[in-house]
Amino acid sequence: MEELAREAGITVRTLRFYRERKLIPPPRREGRIAWYDEDHLARLRTIAALLERGHTLNGIAELSEAFDHGRDVGELLGMGAPTEETPVRLSPEELADVFAGQDTPENLAAALDLGYLATDGTDLVHISRRLLDTSAALVREGIPLADVLTAARRVREHTEALAELFTDLVLTTGPADRTPEDLQRLRPLAKNVVEAELSMALDRRLQGLPGERNPGK
Repeated sequence: MEELAREAGITVRTLRFYRERKLIPPPRREGRIAWYDEDHLARLRTIAALLERGHTLNGIAELSEAFDHGRDVGELLGMGAPTEETPVRLSPEELADVFAGQDTPENLAAALDLGYLATDGTDLVHISRRLLDTSAALVREGIPLADVLTAARRVREHTEALAELFTDLVLTTGPADRTPEDLQRLRPLAKNVVEAELSMALDRRLQGLPGERNPGK
């Protein structure tokens, strides 16, 4: 316990408190010896990063309980399970390879906060293959993962607003007998509009950049 506390940069008293709150799993025991490993150290570093981001110990305890019982972080955060996304299971080493070693405690905390990552035993589960592949591609282009996650949070804000707009459009301005099933049936229309508008917005941005040819001239 003393060695783990020293590696994590906390006191033994704090470590005992975290154990009592079940923020970290119990150690592996061999007789009277308690063995802690890299998973415990990673959990403590994640707790530190979450505290720095303003999370409370009660909130962190809920996340820890969800991880230990295999619950989806998105469900815990009230996001619900995605209906069209394919989750991806990775080992910590595979995640580090995907993001070129940028899986820092701060970035992991941000991904957890967004609901992108959950844990299942010793594995990690990313909520969406498409988001994972896109994030990895941006990192390969030299964009820091921290900036990708910051942008993802802004995208989340805008997409939540778009989803609310489309939901209101379908359920409140259409026929009175509209149901959530109708919203599910019509969701491809919303995706088409967003994709087309984003494509045209990118075209407008490109046309305004120096060195970009103007097709109209």
